[in-house]
Amino acid sequence: MSAVNLLDFDSAALAAFVESLGEKPFRARQLLRWIHQRGAHDFDAMSDLAKSLRSRLAEHAQVSAFDVLSDSMSDDGTRKWLLDVGQRNAIETVFIPEDDRGTLCISTQAGCAVNCLFCSTGKQGFNRNLTTGEIIGQLWMAEHTMRSDKGAAERVISNVVLMGMGEPLQNYEAVLPALRLMLDDNAYGLSRRRVTLSTSGMVAQMDRLAADCPVALAVSLHAPNDALRDVLVPLNRKYPLSALLAACRRYVRAAPRDFITFEYVMLDGVNDQDAQARELVSLVADVPCKVNLIPFNAFPQSGLKCSSPDRIRAFAQHLSDAGIITTTRKTRGDDIDAACGQLAGDILDRTRLAGRVARRTIPITASAD
Repeated sequence: MSAVNLLDFDSAALAAFVESLGEKPFRARQLLRWIHQRGAHDFDAMSDLAKSLRSRLAEHAQVSAFDVLSDSMSDDGTRKWLLDVGQRNAIETVFIPEDDRGTLCISTQAGCAVNCLFCSTGKQGFNRNLTTGEIIGQLWMAEHTMRSDKGAAERVISNVVLMGMGEPLQNYEAVLPALRLMLDDNAYGLSRRRVTLSTSGMVAQMDRLAADCPVALAVSLHAPNDALRDVLVPLNRKYPLSALLAACRRYVRAAPRDFITFEYVMLDGVNDQDAQARELVSLVADVPCKVNLIPFNAFPQSGLKCSSPDRIRAFAQHLSDAGIITTTRKTRGDDIDAACGQLAGDILDRTRLAGRVARRTIPITASAD
């Protein structure tokens, strides 16, 4: 039996593994607490396990995350790690401290195949899905690194958002056990309301998530009509807005919050006009929701600009006047390229997407007011 990485196992899988070693299932709960609550990776340190079990674990298992390639701190306290996931690929993980919470933004893929026009990750193409251990390993590494730095015994990370590199629902089989570990009282014990998955609109997988492990849901909308969203979010060509909004209405029945968050990046002259605000109001009128407006964080290859502060305020006012709860995301970590849409990592592009995008010219026409 080759050594397995215990970070890959949720409680059910870990119970099956310890049973394969001839142990009782309750040993899995002990292991979960040692690994995820205490950050242990040395089996000899797990003092309430029998010495014989510790020996078998050392022979057949490991607790292994990543090598940290860089660890950057923003002036505003945002922290970004560049993590080596092998085969010349690196991912990025970001911690955002706030007065009432500490939020970790984690990645689910090395690169991204969705290729949203305004996202720097998508410009690199896609290499591979991350494993469950690589997904939960970001939380494991960040939580226990910061506890050690602070000399803290209490939890540092109170919220997790799957909004880093990649489309989480394209990696469903690995993401689901990671979500279950985040919620497990023997691991991180987060409430469903404090774990948010962001998707560009994988309709079938949204329905699966509602049945398997409903957490808070954020949908990358970014356009009020199919013509524009086809350009900004190419996945829309497979799952158009009518299908996506229907899936949102279904999901909210199982969601831990009584609304869906719609993310809307503000692009100057592209999707930020008053007429488009009114179109957006009509689009989401029958979906319990709030809209989070995201000032675009520019990067050289995009050819796009952020809407002006006045334009963002005017757009938000249209939504608010229509009774839609509307917030504007505060930009954090932009001085270390850790802001929304800026995560880039270092991806060996298996899809050769970057070359195709460089040769492609996409016209964008904003709606007239």
